[in-house]
Amino acid sequence: MQMQTSTLLQTYLQHQGSPFNDPRFSSSGLSLTTLPPTDMPFEIWHGLEDGVRLSLTQEAFWSFSQHLQLAETDQMALHPDDFILLSQLEEARLKAKGLAGNLAGIMTALDLPTPPANSPLGTVPLGDSAFQRKCRGYVIIRDYGFWTDRAVTFLGELKTKYSE
Repeated sequence: MQMQTSTLLQTYLQHQGSPFNDPRFSSSGLSLTTLPPTDMPFEIWHGLEDGVRLSLTQEAFWSFSQHLQLAETDQMALHPDDFILLSQLEEARLKAKGLAGNLAGIMTALDLPTPPANSPLGTVPLGDSAFQRKCRGYVIIRDYGFWTDRAVTFLGELKTKYSE
């Protein structure tokens, strides 16, 4: 899943044109309030109880399944013939949704409360111009990659902990 998110981000940037496909492109200042936060320091994240981290991770991937759908819809309007990017976005959306469901199963197996699936995604900021929609998609995919890395590490720790 980590490899897929890295490939998705590179494909996305490549297909958006300038300035997105410029080698020095960076938009670290862009964020979306509707996305799960990425600013929690590692020490705090690692100090949370497993149930809390599972819950936050599950909520994040439910949210990403909806945000990735929005990015895919935007790209259908901007690049309707870009089948490679559209299929990668759809695959990422399905994996995010699947992971959220699997996390709910893990939580049930560990006898932890399972948060409900997110309510429908409302208005997502950054506007509706082509450039703004490209920025929105970039932020969604960038943050999805961050949460994917976090989830892989965390689930590896859980596997080790509960395998002993």
